[in-house]
Amino acid sequence: MSVQVVAAKMAEVELKDVPTGKELSAESPVTPTSEGKNIPRNDPHEAGSSAATSPAAEPSAKAGEGLLTPIPAKMPQASAMKRTDPQQNGGEAFVNRDGTVAEAPRMKKIQFADQKQEFNKRPSKIGRRSLSRSISQSSTDSYSSAASYTDSSDDETSPRDKQQKNSKGNGDFCIKNIKQADFGRREIEIAEQEMPALMALRKRAQGEKPLAGAKVVGCTHITAQTAVLMETLSALGAQCRWAACNIYSTQNEVAAALAEGGFSVFAWKGESEDDFWWCIDRCVNVEGWQPNMILDDGGDLTHWIYKKYPNMFKKIKGIVEESVTGVHRLYQLSKAGKLCVPAMNVNDSVTKQKFDNLYCCRESILDGLKRTTDVMFGGKQVVVCGYGEVGKGCCAALKAMGSIVYVTEIDPICALQACMDGFRLVKLNEVIRQVDIVITCTGNKNVVVRENLDRMKNGCIVCNMGHSNTEIDVASLRTPELTWERVRSQVDHVIWPDGKRIVLLAEGRLLNLSCSTVPTFVLSITATTQALALIELYNAPEGRYKQDVYLLPKKMDEYVASLHLPTFDAHLTELTDEQAKYLGLNKNGPFKPNYYRY
Repeated sequence: MSVQVVAAKMAEVELKDVPTGKELSAESPVTPTSEGKNIPRNDPHEAGSSAATSPAAEPSAKAGEGLLTPIPAKMPQASAMKRTDPQQNGGEAFVNRDGTVAEAPRMKKIQFADQKQEFNKRPSKIGRRSLSRSISQSSTDSYSSAASYTDSSDDETSPRDKQQKNSKGNGDFCIKNIKQADFGRREIEIAEQEMPALMALRKRAQGEKPLAGAKVVGCTHITAQTAVLMETLSALGAQCRWAACNIYSTQNEVAAALAEGGFSVFAWKGESEDDFWWCIDRCVNVEGWQPNMILDDGGDLTHWIYKKYPNMFKKIKGIVEESVTGVHRLYQLSKAGKLCVPAMNVNDSVTKQKFDNLYCCRESILDGLKRTTDVMFGGKQVVVCGYGEVGKGCCAALKAMGSIVYVTEIDPICALQACMDGFRLVKLNEVIRQVDIVITCTGNKNVVVRENLDRMKNGCIVCNMGHSNTEIDVASLRTPELTWERVRSQVDHVIWPDGKRIVLLAEGRLLNLSCSTVPTFVLSITATTQALALIELYNAPEGRYKQDVYLLPKKMDEYVASLHLPTFDAHLTELTDEQAKYLGLNKNGPFKPNYYRY
């Protein structure tokens, strides 16, 4: 398939400028959470599935575990009469039918955010937490909960205010706590056991060092699986500097292990907007070190360099991008004639689409829902919006658990697949009043809007498996008449005036990234694809790749798959010379044309 055809099929995505200086505060759309950490309305760091465009799944972050915390105070009966007691500072009470007075549950109201920050200005600790992850629009239109949501760490000191060094005296990193390095190392060792292809690459390339001289700057999820990739790139000869592409996905103990191992890592879980861009800048803007390769997830790193340090592209040989949003941005740059270097579209490689999106989501959707809500799936009515690769995986898992699954779709081909797989195709408004769980998997925006949310039944669970937090219109819920109540990390009750509540997971972000983990073996496939793409672009002779966006060669997809087969003790059948001639194939592949749909 030609690049032009692929580009034509890509959804139009507006190229958003990365904010710098004072623009960061004035132009960023924020959707503050009650943690005091703001969330962008358009987070390009998470990948999802669309009827027209396949998504990019991403590595995961661990969520806090524990039983669902019950609400201590019961909501009043509908027949109770509400009154306000001026002696109680405006506190509300309810007069029951028998004349007794019951105090209403005290809930903190959502308040307007009133603080702006500049990127280059050192904000206070509280100020940092009030910044958002975003790159456009105005921060003055959003709301912030008065409740202070915090992660599990008791240390409120910003990593930027700490002076940390590893055991060798190196301090070129910024993480939460270097003392967690031993714990993180054990996490990485576990991941290595489920990432056979990367370990095989290390072994095969010990003498060759195909990335010798490569200086890779990366912006991905910093997890144990990414750590295995980074250490593999280092074993292949590359130097690496890394930042996180998502403010919540970093595993702090893994970042500590990488820093202890000599990697320049700038990331911690729960970054603010200011922290996020500061970390990227620290990776790129360092004296005596010039990157020549980019590994990106979402496009933020690429656009930061493009806006702040465009001259760096003179020495950069290529970009490897793994997410739907990042690939869209690259095609937009290419279409505008502004792409300065060759770029590899890993997202649409077969090994990424079919495995990371389908098989990964088939397992992680159940994991994310169980960890956050302890819900039982048998008999539950679930609507899955979108039947792309992610939607297919989610539907298969829920059906196997005994759920009654409905599907919404815009694409007649995907819709027909859903019907043939035994799912009922509906419009969202037809079932919204009766379903117990709503899951978005489209990669689109405003799939579930306020009108839908208003009509949901009490206790409905709402979550997103798509590529960003735009699928559920969370911003429409941040209004004064609704109350947000934090249940546990990444789990919120949104309460209507009549007492109805929905359970919103990860504030509309990618569920399996924010609230659970992603199967390591699947990430091994994606990480190996990224490594091979870096090797290909770095070693390609001049002129092979022009300033455009390319799909991963089919031969590489097949090679990635073959590296994972020994795990299953699987044995491939080989073509005879006669069979190869009959099919017109090389005995060693590639075995399918580029237009083949697996």
